[in-house]
Amino acid sequence: MSTLSTSSLRPLYTAAQVRELDRRTIAGGIESFALMQRAASSAWHSFRSRWPHARSVTVLCGSGNNGGDGHVLAALAMQSGLKVQRISLKPLAVLSGDVARAAELATAAGVGFDEWQPGTTLVGEVVVDALLGTGLAGEVAGDVKRAISAINEASQPVLALDTPSGLSADTGAVLGTAVMATCTVTFIGDKVGLHTGDAPAYTGEIDFRPLGVKAQVYFDIPPSAWRLDDSLLLEAFRPRSRICHKGSLGHVLVMGGAPGFGGAALLASQAAARLGAGKVTLATSPEHVTASLVRCPEVMAHGIRGGAEAGMLPSQADVVVVGPGLGQGAWGQAILQSALQSSAPLVVDADALNLLASHWPEERRDNWVLTPHPGEAARLLGCSVADIQSDRPEAARALQRARGGVIILKGAGSLVVGPSGLVVCPYGNPGMASGGMGDVLSGMLGTLVAQSSTIEQAAWLGVMAHALAGDEAAKTEGERGLLASDLASYARAFINP
Repeated sequence: MSTLSTSSLRPLYTAAQVRELDRRTIAGGIESFALMQRAASSAWHSFRSRWPHARSVTVLCGSGNNGGDGHVLAALAMQSGLKVQRISLKPLAVLSGDVARAAELATAAGVGFDEWQPGTTLVGEVVVDALLGTGLAGEVAGDVKRAISAINEASQPVLALDTPSGLSADTGAVLGTAVMATCTVTFIGDKVGLHTGDAPAYTGEIDFRPLGVKAQVYFDIPPSAWRLDDSLLLEAFRPRSRICHKGSLGHVLVMGGAPGFGGAALLASQAAARLGAGKVTLATSPEHVTASLVRCPEVMAHGIRGGAEAGMLPSQADVVVVGPGLGQGAWGQAILQSALQSSAPLVVDADALNLLASHWPEERRDNWVLTPHPGEAARLLGCSVADIQSDRPEAARALQRARGGVIILKGAGSLVVGPSGLVVCPYGNPGMASGGMGDVLSGMLGTLVAQSSTIEQAAWLGVMAHALAGDEAAKTEGERGLLASDLASYARAFINP
């Protein structure tokens, strides 16, 4: 596979970084109010492209710059002939600076004004959320909380400006309550928190508008993360050499399937084969060998009763996938110990992660991929699942600092952290919330690690191929009833672009 870099990916920033970009843009000669007008104009363009036939709009404005964007958008809507309901959470008389100037602009354009009152009916065909943006420090409360509830209880589609109010732009966590938007138009720099955690349930479609700001020219403000893009698959998976052979395409060893738990290891080994490994070996409990031969005879299945019987298998492989169906008993412990004694790169999943947390708390390697879901990540870090989900980017970074290698924190907006930093996967769907999905991912990763020059780039590609396969399967037959075993065949199309 070709060597990849983050240079072709969309950079993602924290709210503080975007505020600094905003400050420098203004210091560079663009008046702050002109930048506000530019944001509102971009938001209005986003509005019109999605709801071209809307004849009325409700704009809810907070007292900060996000509210200023809303006031200017209200003026643009009025000038375009729409009926505008403008609601402010603060009296216009107490506004100051650019926000007051924006409110005056809307009033001069003939836009009416209502101060927020509980029970206010939102009458526009579309609702614009200009309450908070990225300026939220703690949980929402008071009138803002009640206004968010009113937006969510209404039936109209919602356009959120910059960030759905109540959603952390840095972590993707909901801070008490948050607006459930149909579309979020975000400005200057795309935000990390719009792509992970709770965010996918709140942002709707994300429309990024840089407003003419070239964020990456500021070398002292490096992106906080990068957004994966399926164009990387085209870049990575070039046609194979006409003289390649199975020995040059990677040998994957899957170790898992404790007595009575064979399915996960079978899913992983078949996924490794479907992703193009030259050879796949399965080391599993003897009772699962027949099932493996029936399911995928191309996999070389070995029945082993313990770690000693694994013998030389780990040393003969290019990569070892350990964990699917492993269990946490004596069998699983022995198998994991055998894998850890190998110098080959490892993909560690499922109960192997739980065993690392309980029996190998100090184990650290540079040549492994750990693939925890939030529960496994919490056990590895000695905290709660709520702690993990409250700041997924920091949890993933903390795991990488503690354990080395590459960390894949699974879930909505899966995160990959390695030497190049944090990347976010924007693909995947709720249909993938079913048993065995992680096992299939670990098998895919095994093949890609065996064929890649770096395990970090293999992790990027594996997470993307897995998520895109899930999206394609859901598009074809729907999300409900999507099985892990469906994914490998769909993923095959993405590695043969």
